[in-house]
Amino acid sequence: MSVLPDILAPGLAIVFCGSAVGRVSALRGAYYAGPGNAFWPTLAEVGLTPRQLAPEEYKSIVKYGLGLTDLAKTISGSDHVLTEEHFDRNGLRAKVLCYRPRILAFTSKRAAEEFLRHPVDYGLMGETIGETALFVLPSPSGAARRYWAPKHWREMARLRGDAEPSVAADRAPAPI
Repeated sequence: MSVLPDILAPGLAIVFCGSAVGRVSALRGAYYAGPGNAFWPTLAEVGLTPRQLAPEEYKSIVKYGLGLTDLAKTISGSDHVLTEEHFDRNGLRAKVLCYRPRILAFTSKRAAEEFLRHPVDYGLMGETIGETALFVLPSPSGAARRYWAPKHWREMARLRGDAEPSVAADRAPAPI
């Protein structure tokens, strides 16, 4: 059973994917609810939502063309408690192929690296899942503040308006 339900619908602009729901988020029953988490303020700051939503309003995110999921759906806690068997790569791939968002945005390098099984940099990836572009964001978690920068969040928000997200000229998208 999932710690928190996926918030998905066909054809969303962006689906955000974390590694797993944090401990505080699980206790509150809401995505990105930990103290100091920059997720909800950043969505508003970069123009993806018209105002800052409270974590408990997470189900309304679909109204803005956005969705939520995690790579590990049956466990909560910090990344250091997650092990290989917690990650459902095939499940995530199936969801993306079924719902076909324009962008799957990993909200941490850990989530992206566990899914892709190779090191990643922040920004638009050279791989796709079907027609879905992959994007890696700095973690909004308060625990990851030393890596925080909204620059990549702004870049991803700009891609939302593009007809087709562009990939760096030296990297052609490759389906995974």
